[in-house]
Amino acid sequence: MVAGMRLSIWPSAAQPYSEILDVAAHAAATGWDGVWIADHFMANEPVQQRPQLPVLEAGSLVAALGAAVPRVRIGTLVYGNTYRHPAVVANMAATVDHITGGRFVLGVGAGWQVNEHVQYGIELPPVKRLLDRFVEALQVMRGLLRTPVTDFQGEHYQLTGATCDPKPVQDPLPILIGAKGEKRMLKVVAEYADEWNAWGLPEVIAHKSAVLDGHCATVGRDPKAVKRTAQALVVVDGPVPTDLSAPVFGGSVAAIAATVEGYRELGLDELIIPDGLLGTGADKLKALDTILSIVKP
Repeated sequence: MVAGMRLSIWPSAAQPYSEILDVAAHAAATGWDGVWIADHFMANEPVQQRPQLPVLEAGSLVAALGAAVPRVRIGTLVYGNTYRHPAVVANMAATVDHITGGRFVLGVGAGWQVNEHVQYGIELPPVKRLLDRFVEALQVMRGLLRTPVTDFQGEHYQLTGATCDPKPVQDPLPILIGAKGEKRMLKVVAEYADEWNAWGLPEVIAHKSAVLDGHCATVGRDPKAVKRTAQALVVVDGPVPTDLSAPVFGGSVAAIAATVEGYRELGLDELIIPDGLLGTGADKLKALDTILSIVKP
């Protein structure tokens, strides 16, 4: 059994900043290890429908939380590559790393949510072009964050004598890639990521982690060099919904503990808990305490 699995909270950005801050501050004060923020501008609904809840912007949130909340890692889960030029993202990441004193994790992904692209007139390319562009973006960000000067001539991005200063506090600042595609995206993780993230219960994460190990062998990289992180919704006390597209577990302390043990046994480095099914206000903070007591007794 792997000891020391990190535990992090993922507060929804579709709630007032005061509530996000309360959750993050409580997590930091009670022994959680990290706070993650998703990068979306609206709910994932058809373009003709108004979003159900306003959504706050990820880059602003991680900077604000990084300044206000001590100790815990702060990360994006994950920045959509289509929304910002990777050179801009690199500079944002370095800045947040300075704000946090070296606690930022740059989580990135290829981008996917259709209605955001449609409403804002942002191109969402076909899959091959989307992934080609993402791979170039990873090369750009790694270059800017980890080398003094970056020259890059790709199909999608071109940099000439480019700098990103000051460099992050961390050397290197960890790059997390959110990915589930087994043929190409997990190979991209093997090539470029310090950490990997995916939705899934233990069986799914164990399978995809084994696929990632295979890609690491193909590219000549030690699988242990890529930290493994995963998330699923949690119900602390009550019936577990059966009509959700996202994975969910729990319903009782015993059920939560059993699934947590499954994550430990597969060697997960970090378990991330979205707050979507944890209630509101004091009830949510109580649920956080219960989960913490199970994961870190």
